[in-house]
Amino acid sequence: MPGAERSAHNAPEREHRSHRGSRQTEDVMTQHYIEPRRFEVPVHRTVAWLARQGLSLFGTAELSVPGRTSGALRRVPVNPLALDGGRYLVSARGNAQWVRNLRAAWGGQLSKGRRTRPFTAVELPEGAEKAAVLRAYLKRWGWEVGAFFDGVTATSPDAELARIAAMHPVFRVSATGA
Repeated sequence: MPGAERSAHNAPEREHRSHRGSRQTEDVMTQHYIEPRRFEVPVHRTVAWLARQGLSLFGTAELSVPGRTSGALRRVPVNPLALDGGRYLVSARGNAQWVRNLRAAWGGQLSKGRRTRPFTAVELPEGAEKAAVLRAYLKRWGWEVGAFFDGVTATSPDAELARIAAMHPVFRVSATGA
C-alpha cells in the first residue's frame, strides 16, 4: 500500500544511524513521526497563510517557535485545543520538528491574523490528563487527524489511549503577559 511506510501501524520502534555511523534504537516517544506526504505540504502552507490573514479553519492557528539551532522563528499550522479552562497543543504526527523546537524553547507564539499571543509550554507526562486531552482532541479533530492515531478514536477505551499516548506529545500552553 502506498504510504504504508509512514504508518504508525508498522513498527513502534525504529533504528537510525547517529552522526558517527553507529546503530542506535530510540524509544517510541522520541522516534515516532509521520512525515507529511508531498501533497500535504502545500495544504499546510495554505492553512498557515490563512491563519496569518485571520481566516482560521476550524480553529487553526499558526504556531511560531524559535528553532533549537538557528533561533529563527519556525512556523506551522496547529489546532489548539481548549479544554476545562486550559489550552493544549497536540502533535498528531508525533515527534515533529515543532515539538523538538518547543521542548528546547518552552514557549512560542500562537497567531490568528494580527492577534499574536506569546505563551509558555509544559509537556504533559503520560497519565489521566494527557489521555483526557487526547480523547478531546480526537473528538474535535478526529476527522482530520484520525489516521495518525493507529486506529484509536475518541470513543476508544482508556487502555487504547494509553497505548498511543507516548507517540503523541501534548503541551499545556499558558499565555504570557507580552
